[in-house]
Amino acid sequence: MSPVLLTPATPKGRSGPAPPLAGSAPSALAHVLAGPADFNGVFRVVRDAVHRVLGIERPGLGLGLSNLPPYVGAYWQITGNLIVLNEGLVQTMRANATSPLEFNSFVYVILAHEYLHSLGYLDEHAVRKVTAYVTRTAFGSDHPATRMAEGDLWRLFPFLAYAPAGDGRRLKVVPRFDLAATETYIR
Repeated sequence: MSPVLLTPATPKGRSGPAPPLAGSAPSALAHVLAGPADFNGVFRVVRDAVHRVLGIERPGLGLGLSNLPPYVGAYWQITGNLIVLNEGLVQTMRANATSPLEFNSFVYVILAHEYLHSLGYLDEHAVRKVTAYVTRTAFGSDHPATRMAEGDLWRLFPFLAYAPAGDGRRLKVVPRFDLAATETYIR
């Protein structure tokens, strides 16, 4: 049986992806990534960029950290509500990143990739292209997140291959994640 490859439908009233963002929008999104941010802060940028560029969104996702093999950045289980991020890669990148911008861009790219999976982009090749498109449109071609989205993280950062290895048996749920989806009724 062949795998099902889904691509989300174009939002109503649109003939294709949104045009590039106006000059002030990318700088507002990029500003968040340039300073200290937690997973929720970076994910807000992901959701905003995807919504602005593609006009689609999905509320109510959670985030877990697990000890995965170093060649797995993260995963989202089809029909699930939890993105599982490789804690070893995150720790390794945090220890080796040259700036908060570089670290947050790394987290952004991985979360954006998995978020797009949760929106229906199931084909790996397609989701990589869409992640790069959204990121380039939101931040421009010179932003570190764009270079990461258009490249191969393990080639850009060879030290990631030496991140602690795990088997995924341990999972920690990150509290206070995707607060934008619940901030009006859960405090």
